[in-house]
Amino acid sequence: MDEVAALKDITKRQEHLIAELNHALHGKRSEKLSEDERQLAFEDLSIALAEVEAEKETRAAKTGNEAAKPAPKRTIGNLPAALPRIEEVIEPDSLICPCGCGVMHKIGEDRSERLDIVPAQLRVIVTVRPKYACRTCTDGVRQAPAPGHLITAGLPTEATLAHVLVSKYADHLPLYRQSQILARAGLDLHRAVLADWVGKAAFHLKPVVDRLAEHLKRSSKLFMDETTAPVLDPGRGATKTGYLWALARDDRPWGGEDPPGVVYFYAPGRAGENAEAFLTGFDGILQIDGYPGYNRLTKPSRKGGKPVRVAHCWAHARRKLKEVFDRDGSEIAAEGLRRIAEFYAIEAEIRTTSPGQRLSARQARTAPLLAAFGDWLQAERRKISAKSRLGEKLAYIHNHWDGLQTFLTDGRVEIDSNRVENLVRPITLNRKNALFAGHDEGGVAWGRIASLIETCKINGIEPFAYLKATLAAIANGHRQSRIDDLLPWNFKPSS
Repeated sequence: MDEVAALKDITKRQEHLIAELNHALHGKRSEKLSEDERQLAFEDLSIALAEVEAEKETRAAKTGNEAAKPAPKRTIGNLPAALPRIEEVIEPDSLICPCGCGVMHKIGEDRSERLDIVPAQLRVIVTVRPKYACRTCTDGVRQAPAPGHLITAGLPTEATLAHVLVSKYADHLPLYRQSQILARAGLDLHRAVLADWVGKAAFHLKPVVDRLAEHLKRSSKLFMDETTAPVLDPGRGATKTGYLWALARDDRPWGGEDPPGVVYFYAPGRAGENAEAFLTGFDGILQIDGYPGYNRLTKPSRKGGKPVRVAHCWAHARRKLKEVFDRDGSEIAAEGLRRIAEFYAIEAEIRTTSPGQRLSARQARTAPLLAAFGDWLQAERRKISAKSRLGEKLAYIHNHWDGLQTFLTDGRVEIDSNRVENLVRPITLNRKNALFAGHDEGGVAWGRIASLIETCKINGIEPFAYLKATLAAIANGHRQSRIDDLLPWNFKPSS
């Protein structure tokens, strides 16, 4: 009876955790959580739920209560076919028939697959170059030339350098943690040594990133956003706020032929002159949020190119109203959110269609709704104080009204800049794990390596394989005239 009562308590706890999990994912309070906070809640609740299920299964096995056992979670069939298979054949202790008829014959087999992980294997590559000479004459010695190394006379292979870069900038493992992990394998490599490797790799990859930026700036439409990158200020013994500016191209929603890509530029501040410098040579449409620093790009006095045409972000406009609604339950804010939802419903229907089809649908269906929104906006602004919280949010939309209408005039433009915001998130994750860059130069290297890794990811390229091959190509004297071959979207994985 005690076991039955215990099982009931476990079931009750299990139901509670499931309810908490659903609430964390779909409840109203979940909207107030950031994506990282929501994922953390999901992970911890899932861990607790798995623990309860394990306890329930163990107790059910002891009592023989089959009904109380949770259904097994099968993952067979989800393991990639490309993974190597190592078969372990388990034979019976004896194949002699109990009846004495002789040896039994195989009539079938049961197969099961489980995922096995072997921790990173450290090994030493010993390069041997034999020397040959003629016993008869003394005309010289023949020996194969030494292979190119990115770090001359250094310890790491290009694969090792790629592993350190991916661990730091894709998996968000600071170098001191990587040093600790290597120490457990018996390899004493101080973080300063790893930092030296990263710096040399970043130097050699600079021409590739510069070329990537050139390709992006030849586009007719780009996204741009910026995020903080805390940097240590040794002179003050504290951190200061630097910024990584993400310049991105993603034409996949309308079937554009240019591959997606992103470049992160580091600057010690957020001044608009930094964006102006980074965008030298770009003359197209720039999709941005409402940060005033971009205003200088639209003026005839802009340096580095013609005045840029901006497209502002409806997601930011919506966010302004959502903040008021969540705090005050404002009916005006609710009405604004409902109207914006109508724009997004149309966008969902025309996603992946051609620019011409998108433009036609927007002009026929969205333009009247947007015009009505403009009339509603001005009417509501006259009713409320401009200094009120809601008044300030409505003023934000009013001040960016021209840019918020750009997507109605060009089918290549998106309704918001969410695509570049998603590309900024890995920088945020690395910032949380590394805490800060050690210097402004570290911010530059951070942006450079992240540019290649994130461009790999959005093109479906495995970053480690790409960096390993690219560093090896550079070490072996890849010609500058063929640098386009080293761009992530041109990478061809070896079989």
